Amino acid sequence: MSEREAWVYDIRVSVESQYLEQESDPDIDRYVFAYTVTIVNQGNIAARLLSRHWLITDSNGNTQEVRGEGVVGEQPYLEPGEGFRYSSGAVLETPIGAMQGSYTMRADDGVQFDAPIPVFSLSDPRKLH
Repeated sequence: MSEREAWVYDIRVSVESQYLEQESDPDIDRYVFAYTVTIVNQGNIAARLLSRHWLITDSNGNTQEVRGEGVVGEQPYLEPGEGFRYSSGAVLETPIGAMQGSYTMRADDGVQFDAPIPVFSLSDPRKLH
């Protein structure tokens, strides 16, 4: 992507995660995490989120790949300066893992591009040293 394109098509993604102890069951290797994603259009053209692509990796190195339309049943349309926030979850077999991915976006000028989702950790705070 050229410098101009980066300025025009600039979707920023940030994520906060938390361990859900009450929904987890370590005795059967079930660790449940919630995460809240904030997507902000910092570019100069409106864009619609079309689809998502996630890579979810546990501490054993097992990776789940998730692809689908939109997020939480929506395909948000973001004008420049607008944001969208949603919450979802993931279940791992280990108390520590990570997620990363991308959103496929289509700008109003017809250009389709990927907005990266930076890697973030999923962890039971009691398991970190």
